[in-house]
Amino acid sequence: MNVVPRPDPATDPDAERWAALLARDARADGTFVYAVRTTGVYCRPSCPSRTARPENVTFHRTCAEAEAAGFRPCRRCRPDAPGLAERRAEAVARACRLIETAETEPSLAALARTAGMSAYHFHRVFKAATGVTPRAYAAAHRAAGLAARLPGAASVTEAIYEAGYGAASRFYAEGAARLGMAPALYRKGGAGLRIRFGIGACSLGAILVAATDRGICAILLGDAPEPLLQDLQDRFPGAEIEGGDPAFEDWMARVIGLVEAPGRGLDLPLDIRGTAFQQRVWEALRRIPVGSTASYAEIARAIGLPAATRAVAQACGANAIAVAIPCHRVVRSDGALSGYRWGVARKRDLLQREAEGFPLCSDPVPT
Repeated sequence: MNVVPRPDPATDPDAERWAALLARDARADGTFVYAVRTTGVYCRPSCPSRTARPENVTFHRTCAEAEAAGFRPCRRCRPDAPGLAERRAEAVARACRLIETAETEPSLAALARTAGMSAYHFHRVFKAATGVTPRAYAAAHRAAGLAARLPGAASVTEAIYEAGYGAASRFYAEGAARLGMAPALYRKGGAGLRIRFGIGACSLGAILVAATDRGICAILLGDAPEPLLQDLQDRFPGAEIEGGDPAFEDWMARVIGLVEAPGRGLDLPLDIRGTAFQQRVWEALRRIPVGSTASYAEIARAIGLPAATRAVAQACGANAIAVAIPCHRVVRSDGALSGYRWGVARKRDLLQREAEGFPLCSDPVPT
């Protein structure tokens, strides 16, 4: 048996690369290649070939670097060709483009043929890459297309058919919930929708709380109340926006209590409005424990889309329900604070308050 000694991480700067090589870790493919002096070839970390002895191995950042050093690519793992993960990502991207550009929804079999896979295997690969099935992706794309068409359409029915729904009944069966309101209301900027709101003050400045009949639809923070009200009006230009009644004061107090002591949680319903992707991100944010943080990359991995870090950041920026959907708990990979819709100073204040055990809260925080 060819026993290869494990390099000591304390003395070998390539110890992590060696660990990936010994584990034949496919996740390390594309991050480096290794070359073997005795064979004159270079390989991927996941190459199934017998592991060479450390004294015969050199590491290189790229294939070009290895070839410049006089090595040739391994014929077994073909490190100079696209990797399996890359090939699958390209196949999924082609399928997404086909779904988005087709007049009618392509069948699973047709998408699989385009990808060069069986229908069963393609279904698994697509879901692993996007987090949703091909059918769910197509449904989300149609719903997004409908949302874009509704404001300028002559009628709701016209927009439904132009978005790719074969029948209006199909939209009401699978797409209505994605709009967050009836399509006629969406088309009219929320016309006919009743939104109550209240404006107050908290330790972070001005705060606006707004709610529909379904629940809280906005918690906005700022330096002055006027811009917050304008923001709400811009979101629902056709809605009936009115000051909260006396009963709404209780909702205001409970939301302000959440801002002052996030560990208490919020026992009020939320009316969360966003795309399917945004809602997946926001749900992941709500699972971050109080007093903890997560990076944008970690959230992307949590929703099954490790390459969607930038899109995750955009979804955090689109969140209109501060603190209850805790986008303030998302930081950069190096732990540094990044942008926050309501100001980095407020983000720092919230995180510090959570880390210190909610100093403004006089009651015990439930665990």
